[in-house]
Amino acid sequence: MPTSLGRILVVDDNEDILLAARLFLKQHAALVHTEKDPNLLPTLLKNESYDIILLDMNYTRDVSSGQEGFTWLDRILQIDPSAVVVLITAYGDVEMAVRAIKAGAVDFIVKPWQNEKLLATLSAAMRLRQSRDEVEHLRLQQQQLNVDLDQPFQGFIGVSPVMKEVFTVIRKVAGTEANVLILGENGTGKELVARAIHRQSPRRNDVFMSVDLGAIPETLFESELFGHLKGAFTDAREDRAGRFELASGGSLFLDEIGNLSLASQAKLLSALDNRQVIRVGSTRPRAIDIRLICATNKPIKEMTAHQEFREDLLYRINTVEINLPPLRERTGDIPLLAQHYLDIYARKYQRTGLSIANSTMAKLERYPWPGNVRELLHAVERAVILAPEQTLQPSDFLLSPQQQAGEADIALDNFNLETVEKSLIRKVLAKHNGNVTQAAKELGLTRAALYRRLDKHDL
Repeated sequence: MPTSLGRILVVDDNEDILLAARLFLKQHAALVHTEKDPNLLPTLLKNESYDIILLDMNYTRDVSSGQEGFTWLDRILQIDPSAVVVLITAYGDVEMAVRAIKAGAVDFIVKPWQNEKLLATLSAAMRLRQSRDEVEHLRLQQQQLNVDLDQPFQGFIGVSPVMKEVFTVIRKVAGTEANVLILGENGTGKELVARAIHRQSPRRNDVFMSVDLGAIPETLFESELFGHLKGAFTDAREDRAGRFELASGGSLFLDEIGNLSLASQAKLLSALDNRQVIRVGSTRPRAIDIRLICATNKPIKEMTAHQEFREDLLYRINTVEINLPPLRERTGDIPLLAQHYLDIYARKYQRTGLSIANSTMAKLERYPWPGNVRELLHAVERAVILAPEQTLQPSDFLLSPQQQAGEADIALDNFNLETVEKSLIRKVLAKHNGNVTQAAKELGLTRAALYRRLDKHDL
């Protein structure tokens, strides 16, 4: 028979009760310990971990108040706040049951019990224990991740004056509840800034949830952000919480907020103003508690002037504004960044002892990096994988020749379709400073289609 009840401790001053409990529960539990003297509880809990504790309410003859049980319940929870305790007594009444639950017990059972009732009660208690263990495991995982990432600006480095100013703003705003708007081109590290703010905030031990609004279709906006009920639309097969609910208590990062339609902007503003959401298919509002961080690569203030972005929403999301400079405006950080990523990928691909030649570093500093830090990261990774020597040479970095030479047009005598397509994509990306959304629009492609071509041409 499967041992589904885990490890159980039964504490009762009646030896017959202990015997009956042990004989029945050993068929269903991995381990059953019984104890007559409650004074030994601290020692037992120190030496053993129990999934469920069955605790008698009375240990003194002719006493039926249950006060002893409450005293020992309190002692158990002091020793192990996550303990799952089920109280047992021969004098069951509703008032005592309510007091027991309020005091921290998970349930209450009257003796002499029916075995089926006891098994059902303990099965429910075991499910609660497993749920608590899962929550604690996830909490510890998150805590460890936070420790691992808890350098103030993990992966986001720089010594240039403009970056020092960015770091100063992050430090000042992180400890507040102010909404933050991060502006910058693609690849400049907007999400890294958002994560740095979260890690230094009072919400650091709660969830950080990132949502790419540019990847959510207009028809799914409410469902994704606010949730839905089962049957609310064709594919709604179960109740589902939205990103606002899931992020409640932590930080919610809305990337590419400039891509939202005016209709979606109005819905977002309403949720932020009311601090509550209503799932699709429901009428009941649900309270939310989030720290909002937004980002965009679009000229959002110009969009507001042209009535493409709501002015009231802009005021709502940018209590503090952080502008990230493109890499070409902080070339002094390129050697630092290149070495940082070289160290990371040398460890990842087990190529210790790699270095970058001076001539290579000079090439990297001259290049304008239309894809910003993200492009530099991928260029270093590719070089680490493919470079034949320990010292990375200029030829190990396959950068755009047009960007390096400053050429504006494709050679008219070159009609190879692959070459023309690759060159055209480079030119349009450069024109839009690496903004994939705008480049895709000018090329008449979807973002996904452009990303496929970028991968195909190794751009």
